[in-house]
Order: sequence, then structure tokens, then C-alpha cells
Amino acid sequence: MLKFYYAPKTCALAVHLALEHIGAPYEAIALDFSQHAQRSPEYLRINPKGRVPALVTEEGILSETPALLLYLCQRFPQAGLAPLDSLFATAQMQAFNNYLCATVHVAHAHRVRGTRWADDPIALDDMKKKVPQSMGDAMALIEDGMLKGPWVMGEQYTVADMYLFTIANWLEGDSVDISRLLRVIEHRERMRQNPVVKRIWPLYV
Repeated sequence: MLKFYYAPKTCALAVHLALEHIGAPYEAIALDFSQHAQRSPEYLRINPKGRVPALVTEEGILSETPALLLYLCQRFPQAGLAPLDSLFATAQMQAFNNYLCATVHVAHAHRVRGTRWADDPIALDDMKKKVPQSMGDAMALIEDGMLKGPWVMGEQYTVADMYLFTIANWLEGDSVDISRLLRVIEHRERMRQNPVVKRIWPLYV
């Protein structure tokens, strides 16, 4: 059985939604970040990065959201959560997910995890002030050119939608002007009506 480690208010939501959509048996284990459970010796043996999500499989342990999402799509192709019949479309989905991971999430983290990059209070404050613009600009790129239809990949619902939904829930907290992100917000509202999302989302707020 798969073993999944997550924490509230984190990007682990995307993988959690994928696991639920697939319907495969798994054990979900919540970490209490307020007690620094992600830094406990027990968890660091699972994921030395001290972050979530982490997925324990029969072959080993995986981390990083884009990798976990693709692994689940490939392991459970019958779920239809990726365009696996097209190498190019799958690469496009991965490009989108990696953009969320490497650019959008990092922009958000400058508000809540600034000490990863700086110690000086002035530098930390400057990073926080930049977040509404950096997050807004990154999401505007999605709004204006990366959403192909009702779903990220067009007509097919994929794990990219779960990942976009996860990050779109951070926009108000990052003081982003959502009036310029009508399609992203429409996507977010559509996702909130999904029964699986309704079931898992309360674990992350």
C-alpha cells in the first residue's frame, strides 16, 4: 500500500486529490508543521528535505509534486489523469506542472518562507512586498496563454488541474489582484464543485 505524507496548507493537496481520484489504496499521514514534525528524525529519514509531499512506494520513496503526479498517472493509467497517449501532450502537462513548482510556488514562498533565501529583515520585507506582483504576473501568464480550455489541457481533466487549484487558493493570501485572473478563478470555482475536492479540501484549510 502507498503511504502518503502531507500537511495542511501545503501543496501536498494536489497529490492527495490525485490519489483520491485514482481510488487506489493508500495511507495518509498528516504532519503537524506547528510542532516541526517535518524536521523530526523519523520524517527526515523518509524525506531528508523536510518537506511534503512524500510518497512511500514499494520501490522506494518519492518527493516533489510534479514527480509524484506523473508517477501516479503512469502507475494508474486507467484513471485517465494525463494524456499518456501523446508524448508531446504529456510533456506539455509536465511543463505546466514544473512552472507551478519552480516559478509560481517559489514566488509565493517569498512571503511565507523568505528565510530560505535571506536573514536580513529589510530583505525579507522587500521579498514580501514583491509577492503580489510576482505571483500576479506568474498567474497572469497562465491566465493569458496556458489554460487551453475548461481544464488546463483543454477538454481533458488532468493532475495539472489539481495542482493549479492548489496554488490558486493562495492568491488572496498573497494579495494578488484576482480581477485580472478571471479564467483562473473560474477554474478554481469549478474545481470546488468536484466531490473529491469537497471531501479532501477541508484537510488543508
